[in-house]
Amino acid sequence: MITFTKAQLEDIVIHQVGNKSRDEGMKLSSDPVDFIDTETEEYLLKYFFSSFSDSEVYNFSHPADLNLNEVFVFVSKIFASQESLFEHSVDIARHLYENSSHPKINTGELSICYFKHCFFDGKECDAIGIFKSEEKDVFLKIDAVKNNFRINHDNGISINKPDKACLVFNIEKEAGYNVCILDSNRSNDTQYWKDDFLNIKPASDDYHFTKDFLSLTKSFVTGQFPSEFEVTKADQIDLLNRSVDYFKSRESFDKKEFEAEVLKEPMIIKSFHNFDSNYRQENDLAIDDDFSISAQAVKKQAKVFKSVLKLDNNFHIYIHGNKDLIEHGVEHDGRKFYKVYYEQES
Repeated sequence: MITFTKAQLEDIVIHQVGNKSRDEGMKLSSDPVDFIDTETEEYLLKYFFSSFSDSEVYNFSHPADLNLNEVFVFVSKIFASQESLFEHSVDIARHLYENSSHPKINTGELSICYFKHCFFDGKECDAIGIFKSEEKDVFLKIDAVKNNFRINHDNGISINKPDKACLVFNIEKEAGYNVCILDSNRSNDTQYWKDDFLNIKPASDDYHFTKDFLSLTKSFVTGQFPSEFEVTKADQIDLLNRSVDYFKSRESFDKKEFEAEVLKEPMIIKSFHNFDSNYRQENDLAIDDDFSISAQAVKKQAKVFKSVLKLDNNFHIYIHGNKDLIEHGVEHDGRKFYKVYYEQES
């Protein structure tokens, strides 16, 4: 859980970084930004933090040596000496420019910030923010002129959220720090922010174990389960519901217990084992068989576990509980039907 209620913006440096393939270059500041007034700081904090409340956690990485990850090295030096923020902000801007060669990457303002009094999982820590604003909004300005009003327009940055963002919390340095990111354009051709510039990987933590196992389960239930067994859509939805209910009702996960209580049938468990092994290998996942369940991950993943049975374009049946109260059948003329039992209607 990340909270910013007490966060303070200590320093901020802004550079402009263009697209290297178009030879747009950079505009580097000569000094940090003169410190802003309190009201502007409040808007800036909203702009920087509003989209990070339930972000996934990553770590800086490198296939050979973590100390060869440029951004990891730069932020480590800033954490060691806050006074070096400006010096290493230039290094960060240059590193971003070197990784901004894709034709779809736009020029933007790069803000590097130093924050104090951030909280990560209840621990107070400093944080470094790296934000890039690429898109500009048009806004109207209305000014009073004598006994009348004048309307003009201007271009500026929306305070809703930055286009690209990264927050590095001064926790777990040995593992590559705790890193959260935002990327408003996650198409494969612009993954430069996450992969090329930051070079991060999902953290091996309870959040990702929970998220990845639920994703694995959903893929099994919607893919291999109906291809191997004679099941209805209602059966699939029931298994999805039981999977989510298992995670919602417990604080810790035990794979054997999950299989016994949710999958139940030996043949389904065997099929799940085969799918599990292939899924982990294909997606390069390492998930522990026992871990503490992340309520935050369950809440996020539960949104994609659909419990709606769609029948042609006529009916939607929402299945939330006892599957025995719905029966599937086929009429003598070939028409399929569901019979639903209930006690009350509202």
